[in-house]
Amino acid sequence: MALDQQALGALKIGNREAGPRHGWLRRRWPYLALAALVLLLGAVMLRPKPLPVETVTASAPAASGRITVLNASGYVVARRIATVASKVTGRLIENNVQEGAVVHAGDVLARLDPATVHAAYEVAVRGREAAARALREVEVRRTDAERALGRVRSLAASHLVAQSTLDTTEADFNALSARLEQVRAELGVADSGVRQRQQDLDDLVIRAPFSGVAISKDAQPGEMVSPISAGGGFTRTGIATIVDMESRELEVDVNEAFIQRVHTGQLVEAALDAYPDAMLAAHVINVVPTADRQKATIKVRIGIDHLEPRILPDMGVKVSFLEAAATGAAAVAFVPGGAVVADGDAHYVWRVTDGRVHRTPVRVGTSTGDDVPVLEGLRPGDRIVARPEAALRDGGAVTVKGG
Repeated sequence: MALDQQALGALKIGNREAGPRHGWLRRRWPYLALAALVLLLGAVMLRPKPLPVETVTASAPAASGRITVLNASGYVVARRIATVASKVTGRLIENNVQEGAVVHAGDVLARLDPATVHAAYEVAVRGREAAARALREVEVRRTDAERALGRVRSLAASHLVAQSTLDTTEADFNALSARLEQVRAELGVADSGVRQRQQDLDDLVIRAPFSGVAISKDAQPGEMVSPISAGGGFTRTGIATIVDMESRELEVDVNEAFIQRVHTGQLVEAALDAYPDAMLAAHVINVVPTADRQKATIKVRIGIDHLEPRILPDMGVKVSFLEAAATGAAAVAFVPGGAVVADGDAHYVWRVTDGRVHRTPVRVGTSTGDDVPVLEGLRPGDRIVARPEAALRDGGAVTVKGG
């Protein structure tokens, strides 16, 4: 059978045209894939990064109808705290203090070595006994002299003895009377000496000056203790430190520019740094009438309405001074003043939702403290940017610092 030469030629020409095009694609596809990957990576890298922001939570108005007019920080302090020391220098032989133990006024905390003082006490006792015996002797002699004087006076009245004999007898009686007064005085001195030595013995027993809790044990048996520093650092000046837990209160430093917002009897809310979610009811005891020149602050004493065991001296505390919310009574939430941005007569905040910020118009009331009352636009619990930046954009992505 004869072949169609014309059709065969056309077939060969078509294969020559199609072959180079498919071969070019096969040779270039790795480069095209690489270019697409580079474009994808570039788009990812050039995408705007989320802006880090710090947020705060809009707080609900206080149920008591009060608002915060000032915030401050301070510490828990004990008005009655003492490092108990010995009145005399001596060697410690007993220390009954245990850290954290409750002690009562008059409890024996420690004892010093009584050997030397006890010996001196024995000498004083013996001296008093000797003075008492001397007194009894003089009293007997004076009684005898008084009888003899009576007899001589009777004889002298009958002119049976000479006047000189009467004078001598009276002189002896008067001398013994004077001696009796002297011995009585000596006995008083001896009694005072015994009491002094007894006090020295009592001073060797260190007792708790008031009821409280021992927070430190400052000396061990065998060490020397003294009411003053001595011995090149080898002598202890304290036995133990006791805190009267009933005298706990708060002490804060308020900037003198805001002290006009604080007054005696003012209600206060406090939160320990260790328990930030547990609010403590408190009140201002007084404002200490002096300022710190270096820090430009004034000290404020705050009493705690209900003392709790977890409130420990030297704990950090945050306090809020409260006043009646005259202008903020209709507020639906409170936010820090720095979170509100003014735009002419209007105001807005940046509310954070699902990792993005939204410009939210709000209507605010008149602020009388650090927080601003929000009348419309927010609800308690909404998260907002604490310190808005110019780079924020409505709907922009953000990351919460520390979140």
